[in-house]
Amino acid sequence: MNIMPSALTSARSPIDPMQIALYPHILLGMPHLTPFGLARTWLMKELGHRHWLMLAKRLGMATADFRSPEGNEAYAAISALKVNARLSAAKANDVLSIRSELYSVSHARMESVHHLAIADVEIGTVTLQSTFVARAGKDNRSITRSLVRHFRAEGPVLESSLALEVAQLREWGSRFDREEDNAVLREFSFRPSPFEEFNGAGLFYFAEFIALVGRAFCNWEGNAAAAWLDQPLSLLFLGNIDPGEALWIGLHAGFSEVGVRCCTIKRSDGSIAARVRSG
Repeated sequence: MNIMPSALTSARSPIDPMQIALYPHILLGMPHLTPFGLARTWLMKELGHRHWLMLAKRLGMATADFRSPEGNEAYAAISALKVNARLSAAKANDVLSIRSELYSVSHARMESVHHLAIADVEIGTVTLQSTFVARAGKDNRSITRSLVRHFRAEGPVLESSLALEVAQLREWGSRFDREEDNAVLREFSFRPSPFEEFNGAGLFYFAEFIALVGRAFCNWEGNAAAAWLDQPLSLLFLGNIDPGEALWIGLHAGFSEVGVRCCTIKRSDGSIAARVRSG
């Protein structure tokens, strides 16, 4: 539930739907929570929506209807993210405040940083990085980078807040591909439903990769996995899937850093859809 000031709801004032959606205060209730605090998957969906709306506003658009130069649908796909927040700090009837910033990190990539607070006490941040994509064919495997109409990377190009995380995940992935001792300790498979895990564009939603990580750790460790919910979590996205495909997530050995776990999320053909670092 968003808490609307009278200035936004007055019948005398024209209503800007994007302004309402970006209002920074949300009264927390059952849709936003789990027994262990703020629901991470809901949070990703909410912040992903805000990222896209902020990007549309930056481009001077009335809605987030992104189009390629040919007029085809294009999407601001999340390519990397980091969650570093005390999700356990949230409970019913708290007011979650979200302060967001959007900036360019290259000619084609944008990042948003979302500062989260409850009762004026910051509980952490979430960083999302996106690039525009479009389908080159009919299926989700054909997703590729795309230009969009009216895109302009205004303002200074800043250093990515995710540079270290992306480099670590790429380096670990390269090392994993080379080393035989990086065996899979545990594995979990999941077949997403097009009624639940795919978004309005027909793509496997980026937030559902986060949900899959949670399902896997719960399957492996039960409620003890809740201790990981307050730990930093980074993801690097490498591909999408089509409805009907299954995903496998594997927890890997051979990572020497104490308190850190690394996983790969694979598609049915064994190709990697995402790399995950927790801790």
